Order: sequence, then structure tokens, then C-alpha cells
Amino acid sequence: MENSLEEREKELLAKIDPERLPGHVAIIMDGNGRWAKERGLPRSAGHRQGVETVREIVSCSHRLGIKVLTLFAFSTENWKRPAWEVNYLMSLPQQYLKKELPKLVEENVKVNLIGDPSRLPPPVQKAVNQGLEATRNNTGMVLNFALNYGSRMEIVRAVQGLLADIQEGRHKGPVTEEVFSRYLFTAGLPDPDLLIRTSGEYRLSNFLLWQLAYSELWFTRTYWPDFNRCHLLQAVYDYQQRERRFGKI
Repeated sequence: MENSLEEREKELLAKIDPERLPGHVAIIMDGNGRWAKERGLPRSAGHRQGVETVREIVSCSHRLGIKVLTLFAFSTENWKRPAWEVNYLMSLPQQYLKKELPKLVEENVKVNLIGDPSRLPPPVQKAVNQGLEATRNNTGMVLNFALNYGSRMEIVRAVQGLLADIQEGRHKGPVTEEVFSRYLFTAGLPDPDLLIRTSGEYRLSNFLLWQLAYSELWFTRTYWPDFNRCHLLQAVYDYQQRERRFGKI
């Protein structure tokens, strides 16, 4: 199986144009629970395997030369899940960063958080802050974790911040798309070129609604725990076959 995966990886890498890579890839990691259910396993097993997929995809993205990778890890709506599952999901960023942070530092990856950290449990906040601080000066791939993130919440907060700056005289002049973008969690980062969603769902689920306005969308029925580097490479190859006109002829 691994040999066939390696062969497929080589085939895809040979077809991908390194000069036309998507600069920013965003991924909605979906299907952990269904993956576990189909195997008669607890949902936690799906989430645990999903973390292994995160490791593989982060590593592959870095090797490929992706400049920004954004992973939708926990939404503002996920708080509605059972308490035990929320607690388990909250433990995963800690586990990932504890194990992977030295490698991320070594590979010059910069960890970033988008979302509202105030509701995250203190141990999670501590782990994330350690990751942010340890990689603060890194200049390689930006690894965005969307934690306690919701796009509507983000947009409302951006409007509130902009209005406050206008009222207090910190912003003068017209309000343009560029100005508004500075108030989003992704300020300073390019919008995603490619959005990937796993598990066969065909919706954005309140994820980067402003930023995805002209992104290419790629959907797969594969559950996130089964998503591997060849799926990522296939998505990048398919992206390169599309013509992005941005409203032009």
C-alpha cells in the first residue's frame, strides 16, 4: 500500500508545475466521526487519527512549497457538541504542538491562530501561545489554526473594530475592501487560492466567507482520517488545470 502511495505521489509531483502552486490552501477537515462510526470505533478514535493526517498534510504542504496552510480545527458552532467531545477536541492542539513544535521550529514554519482565543481552556491557550512565541520569527510556511473560529463572528468583529477606529479618529478616509480586510483575523495574509473540504459535504460551514470569494473549491468524499498526501497533490494538480478569470473574460 505504501509503495503504491509513493508511486502515485511521484506521478503527481511530476505533473505539478512548481511555478503555479496555490499560495494559500485552506482545508475544512471533516468526517472524523463518520470514519470512526463505520469502523465501530468511538468518535475520539476518528479525531485521534485526524491528528495524524494533520501531521502528514502539514509536512507535505511544507515540502511542496505552499506558503500558507489554514486548517479549520474548531468552529464557534462546535461548542454545541457533547461536553466530552468538546473536551477531547480541545486536547488535540496541545497534543499536536507538544509533539510537533520542535519540528515546526526546525523547518521554519510559523504557527498562527485565527479565531477568538478567549473561550479556549487555559491549557490550550498556553500551548497555542507557546507555539506562536516559539515560531514568531520564522519566515517559512504560515500554519494557520482556525480555533473557535466562525466567519460571521469574524466579520461582525471587523465591522465593530472599524467603526470604533472611525469614531475615535484612528481611521479617516474611505472604507475600501483593502481597508476592511485589515480588520479580519487573516490581516496581512493572502486570500486562499484553493479550498479543500473532505467527507463529501458541499458547503463552506461559516469558514472564511469573505476570504473565499474567488477561491477555487475542491471537494472529496474521502474522510479526513483517510486523506493523505496524494489527495492533497491531486487537489493541487486539479487547481492548476483551472482557469482563474476573476470576473474577466
